[in-house]
Amino acid sequence: MSRGMKVGLVIGVLALAAGGGVAYHLNQKKNAGTEVRLEQVGRRDLVSAVTASGKIEPQTSVDISADITGRIIRIAVEEGDRVTKGQFLLQIDPAQYQAAVSQAKAVVSSTQATLLQTRANRDQAERAWKRANELTRLGPNLIAPATAEEARTVLDVAEATYSATRAQLDQSRASLREAEDNLAKTRLVSPIAGRVVRLAVEEGEVAVPGTFSRETGLLLTIADLSVILAKVQVDETDVIRLDHRDSVEVTIDAYPDSTFIGRVTRVSQSAKLSNTATASGSSDRAVDFDVEITLDTPPGDIRPDLSCTARIVTDTRANALSVPIIALTVRDHERLPNENNPALDTMSRRRPSEREEEGVFLVDSGFATFRPVKVGIAGDEYFEVVDGLRGGETIVAGTYQAIRDLKDGGRVRAADTTKQEAVKGETAS
Repeated sequence: MSRGMKVGLVIGVLALAAGGGVAYHLNQKKNAGTEVRLEQVGRRDLVSAVTASGKIEPQTSVDISADITGRIIRIAVEEGDRVTKGQFLLQIDPAQYQAAVSQAKAVVSSTQATLLQTRANRDQAERAWKRANELTRLGPNLIAPATAEEARTVLDVAEATYSATRAQLDQSRASLREAEDNLAKTRLVSPIAGRVVRLAVEEGEVAVPGTFSRETGLLLTIADLSVILAKVQVDETDVIRLDHRDSVEVTIDAYPDSTFIGRVTRVSQSAKLSNTATASGSSDRAVDFDVEITLDTPPGDIRPDLSCTARIVTDTRANALSVPIIALTVRDHERLPNENNPALDTMSRRRPSEREEEGVFLVDSGFATFRPVKVGIAGDEYFEVVDGLRGGETIVAGTYQAIRDLKDGGRVRAADTTKQEAVKGETAS
């Protein structure tokens, strides 16, 4: 045999051996099963919570607006100042309103004088008519009928003039009260005790009533910061889980190292609708409900409109049997053939959605078997198990891709512990 033939023979043997080794390795890997993360069913404390975002607002806030038009000549407070109820805040130029009051007082005085005159005329006309009426009663020849009739007419006119003047006096007095009220509105005082959280004007600006918009006439805002609310928006799928007095943990962006405790004090009965854009460019209607949370001990330097996030605790379970959320999956429930009614069996198989069940993959001797389970509340990472599992049983707890692709009865093998910890760390991050 030539040297070339020997070399070719050796190469062929080596290639055959290598191919056999690769085939053997692939076969061994296939028979080893899907690499999964395993975990034993255990007990732990679970907390079910709803997370929502919103902003900080005071329970009581008063917008002070102008009810009259005038130039602001003095502002006695600055934004951030604390004020007491009745404290002077702002002065609008009172000159034209003082003039209006003086004019109204003059009209009242003039009308009062006119009223006195008309009352005197009425009294005189009444006496003249009484004399004429008495003479007519004593004898027909003592006074001409026309004279008596004329006396009666003069009395009626005097009565009407007096009544009209009295009405004018009432009107002038009302005008005086209106002028005095407008004058009083030039001096603004605080209706509540609190803090000036907004000062919208400066001295020299003209204050105008906000006829069509509240913002137009807004001068300043006073807020009572003794009771602080976190107002958040909760999705319609979560709002039914909330109840009054639910415990809440509130984090405020301005206080990153602090968590504040509160209670749910109000859940809106009507939704707030808003348009949200989707990835395809279409617009969907988001349905959220306003929820108010009263903070137990808010920070002393807190201010309105700060962004916040609330974690509302809706339920708790102590020492509850539980499985990882990622372990729960959905599989079609296998139905046995209906020998008595094949048509009914065929019809049921056409509706797979009615045969889907939630469950986990139970592992025994390297094989994964789908086990339907009934779950209760959901914690941050675990579901409460109500029925279907016992403590200590081993289940497939990851990865998500492995659970999604796993078949009932499939062979599985435990992933390397180091890899499991790395996957957990990536999932947590």
